[in-house]
Amino acid sequence: MATVNFISHLASPASVYLLFLLSTTAAAINVTTVLSSFPNLSSFSNLLVSSGIASELSGRNSLTLLAVPNSHFSSASVDFTRRLSPPKLADLLRFNVLLQFLSDSDLRRISPSGSAVTTLYEASGHVFAGSGSVNVTRDPASGSVTIGSPSSSKSVTVLKLLETKPPNITVLSVDSFLVPAGIDLTASETLIPPTSGMSPPQAGINLTQILINGHNFNVALSLLVASGVITELENDDHGAGITVFVPTDSAFSDLPENENLQSLPADKKAIVLKFHVLNSYYTLGSLESITNPVNPTLATELMGAGSYTLNISRVNESIVTINSGLVLAIVTQTAFDQNPVSVFGVSKVLLPKELFPKPGQPVSTPATTTPPREVSLSPEGSDDQQSRLVAPPGEGVSSSTVKRTRVFLYLCWCIAFWCALLV
Repeated sequence: MATVNFISHLASPASVYLLFLLSTTAAAINVTTVLSSFPNLSSFSNLLVSSGIASELSGRNSLTLLAVPNSHFSSASVDFTRRLSPPKLADLLRFNVLLQFLSDSDLRRISPSGSAVTTLYEASGHVFAGSGSVNVTRDPASGSVTIGSPSSSKSVTVLKLLETKPPNITVLSVDSFLVPAGIDLTASETLIPPTSGMSPPQAGINLTQILINGHNFNVALSLLVASGVITELENDDHGAGITVFVPTDSAFSDLPENENLQSLPADKKAIVLKFHVLNSYYTLGSLESITNPVNPTLATELMGAGSYTLNISRVNESIVTINSGLVLAIVTQTAFDQNPVSVFGVSKVLLPKELFPKPGQPVSTPATTTPPREVSLSPEGSDDQQSRLVAPPGEGVSSSTVKRTRVFLYLCWCIAFWCALLV
């Protein structure tokens, strides 16, 4: 019976862990299932499926969909979606997917000046003109929320918040499609099929172009190029994928003089840059729900297991923090996200504790051994008589130690005196 109880106690944590794994898997959102609850979004849902965007969103978290209802799906809207080539139609739909979970309270807190939000279009790396992010603003008087592109004067108005499943997905009904710069809805395109027997060329991940499009990663880009690390990342087959944390230009300007990366030797500079790269692919949603906070980096592969790791955690539901052991940074934006590579902007340069001293502490050096210092005692017979004591390096004998020694010697003298009387 005791054995059965013992096994049941062991099984309970295992069962809880299994349930946790199942619940984590179930948390992955199926966009078409969510939209199926709204018959008025059937046309929008069909576009997501036919373009392949629904599959692209499979398993993602932290999304806000800008869904156009059938009632606003005018003949003109249907016409231009038919005229667009499949790649451009996919980019149009990506521009209407925000890579951030926006709850009702989030929308109410948006200032009149607006808040920049990254779209799936920008994360795909297809942006070559204008910006792939959008600006979400709220009119404090009417409470209406509008969403527009910084590179376009056109914007859409949020009609209603239809669905919210924290922290995974929000569905906003909007009055029109949000169109990114570079897509001309009035132009008609002639589709040319690929030559028979030839497969279309597959474009590799161009990290250089991604960082240029980010507009705020100039210092990081120059370091990555000069060190050759960016070439290694672009030429790698990526295996399980990579996640790159890129400090913004302001993050580099905030570095103290004694932590200047330019002063490091070339090999150590490369280690610091590889310390910013995880050897697995993570979306922003998977970073928010990460279960093992300690993650190895590419620097770990070079320097040994257990070293050069990053601690990743979530704060206040939607803020992802990265702790290097010396620096606590925040993920500020998604610059690129397309399996197997994701690139995130971070607020600080991640300094490994293995290369930089902790604040207020000197760089560790081999300790020099100082010979013990003998404390000179009073001549024999004086009140200060005691055993010869050896003080630890750099320390003397405290007055309390001297007093205790005197008391001990006095007691010993008393005992010896009474023993002599008894004999």
